[in-house]
Amino acid sequence: MSSTDAPPVRRALLSVYDKTGIVDFARRLADLGVELISTGGTAATLRDAGLSVTEVATETGVAEVLEGRVKSLHPAIHAGLLARRGHEDDMAALEARGYEPIDLVVCNLYPFEAVVEEPDTDRARAMANVDIGGPTMLRAAAKNHASVGVVTAPETYDVVADELETNDGVLSAPTREALATEAFAHTAAYDRAIHQYLANETNEAPAAGDGETTSPLPDPFRVSLPRAQSLRYGENPHQEGALYGEPGRFFDQIHGSALSYNNLNDISAALFLIDEFRDADPTCAILKHTNPSGVATADTLEAAWHQAFATDRQSPYGGIVVVNRALDRPTAEAIDEIFTEIVIAPAFESGVVDFLSQNDRRRVVRHTAPARASARPDVRSLLGGLLVQTRDPVLDTTDELEEATVATERAPTDSERADLAFAWRVCKHVKSNAIVYARDRATLGVGAGQMSRIDASELAVRKATKSELDLKGSVVASDAFFPFADGLEAAATEGARAAIQPGGSIRDEEVIDAADAHDVAMVFTGRRHFRH
Repeated sequence: MSSTDAPPVRRALLSVYDKTGIVDFARRLADLGVELISTGGTAATLRDAGLSVTEVATETGVAEVLEGRVKSLHPAIHAGLLARRGHEDDMAALEARGYEPIDLVVCNLYPFEAVVEEPDTDRARAMANVDIGGPTMLRAAAKNHASVGVVTAPETYDVVADELETNDGVLSAPTREALATEAFAHTAAYDRAIHQYLANETNEAPAAGDGETTSPLPDPFRVSLPRAQSLRYGENPHQEGALYGEPGRFFDQIHGSALSYNNLNDISAALFLIDEFRDADPTCAILKHTNPSGVATADTLEAAWHQAFATDRQSPYGGIVVVNRALDRPTAEAIDEIFTEIVIAPAFESGVVDFLSQNDRRRVVRHTAPARASARPDVRSLLGGLLVQTRDPVLDTTDELEEATVATERAPTDSERADLAFAWRVCKHVKSNAIVYARDRATLGVGAGQMSRIDASELAVRKATKSELDLKGSVVASDAFFPFADGLEAAATEGARAAIQPGGSIRDEEVIDAADAHDVAMVFTGRRHFRH
């Protein structure tokens, strides 16, 4: 038999963790006269659907052992997969031992990556989700793809079934080769994820500049993610773009045209920001180009929306709105008064999705898991390599605000402390240099992405003035220290009564003196939050 020929698929081994679509696919195989061989959970699913299934234990003559840790690792399975159909000695060996060829493997693996990203996963649970039999079957089938087909993704089931039905049960050589290539990519990515987890857990490489502290970042850094979505283009129409990974763990789109590269970037920024307010009172944030133009916390989402919108009435057009509560109809109607490209909420009250969906240009997105649940580091490309860092943690999971030091003679009042905590969380998600004015848990002016801190301060004031918002009694947050007293003095002149900043400047004493001179309460957090 030549390398381009293969016998019809007569026996298929099905063993899947993700059972999406497996019953329909197995039924199509059975209709072609294919014998179905399967393992415990998959066999039960197929049997419950009325399909005839041969258990792997029947095939091997050995019951699974070690609570299922060993079930498919047997010559009856792997000889059936690896036997070369045109090789007389191989086929004679099968016949002598009473083994039969297996022509198709359908397998996906334990969800190791998803499990280790869950905050409560310990080493024992992680190792329990290291699949052994699955990768071995996939590699055996892929190695022998001259004769055997191998399917790893539910998205491929219909394509494979269509070809089998069209070609009298035969998979073409190009199809078998493409499936094998995908199988090897699947197992390679799986092994990389396991290595990455163990490296993060046990890496003993010293951190840069510290010979005693160990780094949580592995050496080498490896990542392999499935392509989740092809995009029409990248950041600009002349660039190609694609989305990789498992974004469906954190959000899903329930209305509107396909999300673009820029949409996805904005959604990620919005979800990281709203995660700071996950357990807060009703909060609404409006973003444009990954920067918040306005954020507010209030007694109702509708009130929060109006306060966030009041910060900047121009930028929100075509922007993104994200909330931390189920979106109600009054808030949805308020949002609908201007064109909002993306609306994101953890849930939607009855009729709200239908109402928002009346605009075909709008995307409606549900966020399904907190951004903090992602264990992936922050990765950026640069010329010649990658920059990798641990993520800047959510502030309500740290003691940063509670341990902030009062640097001035006057301590903040309780209401000022609440506003400082609010402004600090927002400022953390504004591009550096970043200045945020706030009062009553609502932004008044946001200065983002400026080349100097004074420029950022002036921009924040201009935006507040343009929106006819008075800064008297406000607080001001700066993502990094005030390098000179003039920034603090300018904020005091505009009406700020309290300030929050990391501290650490060689001129801290000058800034503190300026704050005291203007009766401004100021706290130092000891931690900056650059965002570039």
